[in-house]
Amino acid sequence: MRIRATVAAVTGALALSALVVPAAQAAGGSATPSKADILKIREAAQAASSGKTAFAASDDTDAPYPLDVTFSNFKIAGAVKVGTTNHVSTTVTYTMTHGTDVDITADDFLTGPYIYKGSYDTPDNMLFGDYPATCTATSSTTASCKGNIDVYPADGELFNSDAGTWHGAALAIAYNGQDPTSADFDITKVGYADQGDLGTTLVQRYSKLTVNASPEPVAKGKTITVTGKLSRANWEDNQYHGYTNQPVKLQFRKYGTSTYSTLKTVYTDSYGNLKTTTTANYDGYWRFSFAGTTTTPSVNATGDFVDVQ
Repeated sequence: MRIRATVAAVTGALALSALVVPAAQAAGGSATPSKADILKIREAAQAASSGKTAFAASDDTDAPYPLDVTFSNFKIAGAVKVGTTNHVSTTVTYTMTHGTDVDITADDFLTGPYIYKGSYDTPDNMLFGDYPATCTATSSTTASCKGNIDVYPADGELFNSDAGTWHGAALAIAYNGQDPTSADFDITKVGYADQGDLGTTLVQRYSKLTVNASPEPVAKGKTITVTGKLSRANWEDNQYHGYTNQPVKLQFRKYGTSTYSTLKTVYTDSYGNLKTTTTANYDGYWRFSFAGTTTTPSVNATGDFVDVQ
């Protein structure tokens, strides 16, 4: 799905817009349900569930019935690193438990994972997969499912403020032969399940770090100047900008060894730039190393070799 959840009236509803039943499978081969059709199901479920423990339709609200499906064992990468243009996809696995009356092999049954920023009821944003998850039955009432979260930063899915902790969720829909594009569509015959707080992940602004040590070569015991820049993805203009006032370690690896040692900590300036001086005594590699934050992943610059003569 490539729609940002910014309007309170439809937050949560967007979870379904990615999980469109394939055209050949929807309602016995009918036309593929549109995003608007699927949103109607979610919105109806929300309206009916307001103030209730279950979302059975009230006297004046047509809504899908609560599908006997729950989710557990939700597993996702600890961090999803998103740049400015490239499509990013991360795999999610989870267990789906269902009642014996739920036919998860039906052509018009679908399930999929999603993640949301903020609260489950009123999320600030949501991200989903391009396609429904695939599930393999492990018993008569359980299945092991695998799906993706797909992110398209160039399409405006993310604001910079979205970086940080997101929560995992999953949903399922049983159309039961109902065609949401038909004038005879009966939403009360559609089953729907949605569950949040299944896990967490970090959605982070991809980071870059450079280094340059000079002069090269240098006489032993003389001073070298090490410069560089720490930058990270800006999801609002699709560019990389300096990450300001961040601690970055200056590290050195002696030629012929495999381990870097930290010499000092340097802070980036208002443009993300780094500059410091040190003494060169041995041939080796100089680099900057950033430990990362919840919003920005750790990154090491590629070591710059300096020949000491």
